[in-house]
Amino acid sequence: MNSPPPPLTATHTDAAVAPPVASLATLMVSNCNLLNLALPGRLFYDNQDPYSTDEYGRKIDWLGAQIARLNADVAGFQEVWDEAALKAAVARSGLRYAHVLAPGAEAGAVGTPRVGLASRLQVEAVASIADFALHEHVQVPELGAHTRFERPVLHATLRTRHGLRLHVLVVHLKSKRPKYLQDAAGNPIEDRDDPVVTVRATLRSLVMRGAESAALRGIVLGLVQRTRDPLLLLGDLNDSPHSVTCQMVAATQAIAYDRQARDSALFHAYEVQTEPALKRDMAYSHVHQGWPETLDQIWVSEEFVSNSRFALGDVRRVEYFNDHLHESRERFRSDHGFVRALLRLKTAGI
Repeated sequence: MNSPPPPLTATHTDAAVAPPVASLATLMVSNCNLLNLALPGRLFYDNQDPYSTDEYGRKIDWLGAQIARLNADVAGFQEVWDEAALKAAVARSGLRYAHVLAPGAEAGAVGTPRVGLASRLQVEAVASIADFALHEHVQVPELGAHTRFERPVLHATLRTRHGLRLHVLVVHLKSKRPKYLQDAAGNPIEDRDDPVVTVRATLRSLVMRGAESAALRGIVLGLVQRTRDPLLLLGDLNDSPHSVTCQMVAATQAIAYDRQARDSALFHAYEVQTEPALKRDMAYSHVHQGWPETLDQIWVSEEFVSNSRFALGDVRRVEYFNDHLHESRERFRSDHGFVRALLRLKTAGI
């Protein structure tokens, strides 16, 4: 009688084909609207007093503590009037950054505040984008063509410690504040107490924000379409993630109709985080007339979406730091909450 075959055992060949365990590195990113960060004595708006030396010191101390608490590897900032003030706030945090910059605010911003960036990663290139492409110009009622971002977009090309090229956009889109007509000297020429006038002024702001959103979409497409370079968008978009203007930038909703649209879409980091149990019930960043809104956001390209076939990592968790919105109204505090995302990156095969 034939003897039974020997039992099957694992061989060296079997072990060799086992899928390797992915090695992951972490990258912390944040976004902070700083609320008129300017040097003491510097007049930033005609209707607001400059900071005194004492008030400026309190603002730098408070911001330094917040930046230390966030401890981000890459941080985007809005409302920077003076780059020197941003550098002072970052230095007060006690953290070390290889780069701290706010293009256009090196000698003090003129007209509107600028956006800024602090990065521990290598910065290969920085561009400040103010002008729309010619085909992106939009006519605003009674104002004429809107041809440029009120606050230029910052585009930084970074390199991670493992060699991955990473695009970062820092943005601050037009606010919802009504755009009333003014004369050449900046004096109002409309009755701001007239509700009909206010509706028209609000329409102008919406058209301007829509034009900026469309132009920003053009920048995004130029960076992510038919490429595998990951992109992060950090900013105060002055609208909610599912609003028309934000979806003009991200086009996430288009995926429901066209799966190939993932290639050029952006994904709200809060919605694609892989630790859903950590989602907070009240993830908001601003309170306007008692109503909480999520204006400050982090968006990622599909390379940070865990279920993407092109994933180079994921969004592990997203947190909003907004307790200070209910503490007091002193100018040294920001009137926006801060958002932070912990990303994970594959360190092999990139």
